[in-house]
Amino acid sequence: MNSALQRYWRPGVILLLVGGALFLGFGGYLAPVIRLASSPVILAQRWLATRYLAIYQSVNSPQDMAELRQRSATLEEQNARLQSQVIELQQQLKDSEFKDELLGFARSRPEDTYVGASVIGREPSPFLHYVIIDRGSDDGLRHGMPVVTAKGPVGRVDAVIANAARVQLINDPGSTLNVQLASNRTEAVLNGSITGDITMEMVPQDAEMKPGDVILTSGLGGTYPANILVGQVVSVRKLETELFQSASVQPSVNFSDLRVVLVVVDFAPIDTSPLIPPATSP
Repeated sequence: MNSALQRYWRPGVILLLVGGALFLGFGGYLAPVIRLASSPVILAQRWLATRYLAIYQSVNSPQDMAELRQRSATLEEQNARLQSQVIELQQQLKDSEFKDELLGFARSRPEDTYVGASVIGREPSPFLHYVIIDRGSDDGLRHGMPVVTAKGPVGRVDAVIANAARVQLINDPGSTLNVQLASNRTEAVLNGSITGDITMEMVPQDAEMKPGDVILTSGLGGTYPANILVGQVVSVRKLETELFQSASVQPSVNFSDLRVVLVVVDFAPIDTSPLIPPATSP
């Protein structure tokens, strides 16, 4: 009997202990004990994880940095290529807009014949104002032919070779252009200058002129067709002691942004120089 009691007593005690532990565990009474017992294990795991991560980064960091540098260089190259493409597309769009404007101008004046040309060079001197275009005598260009854009007159063909020509701009100091006020048809002369500024001179004292007045080509002198927009008056200079008044002019053409132009090839300039009396020496 004692042996049988001993045989059942030990399992019973174990079951009681296990049952008590489960009861205390589910009841939350063992949480402080479990936390206290697991704290060293958690701290050890954190320490090992930190050391492992440090070792991993020290081993793989040079390779990762090389990959990042390579990726950054690739992205920079792609970005530069995209920026170049955007600039090229913007340039093509702007050139297309210029050409559309020139086409509209040519259609508005069907009585003339035009040759389109691109500006391929500029006069390097800051005191002279010329441009080089990619059309020449092979395209029917001749000395003295007027050059225009949709905005207004640009200048005249000054020198020609087979496949290129030099154009003297109307703001060049050696350029003169016969013009008129659109409001009252008062005739005057437009002169360029070394600085590129344009002035309208030889305006009669009794002529009414004010800032904002529109200026057109007059057609006199045989150098330009008539009624082409030139610009507008910016300021007026009028002195009672002088025979004529003058004005500062804002041209309608932006000479620093010339890209494509039209040459009026059927307009025959008239050489009036033999009719001008020679200057007499004092």
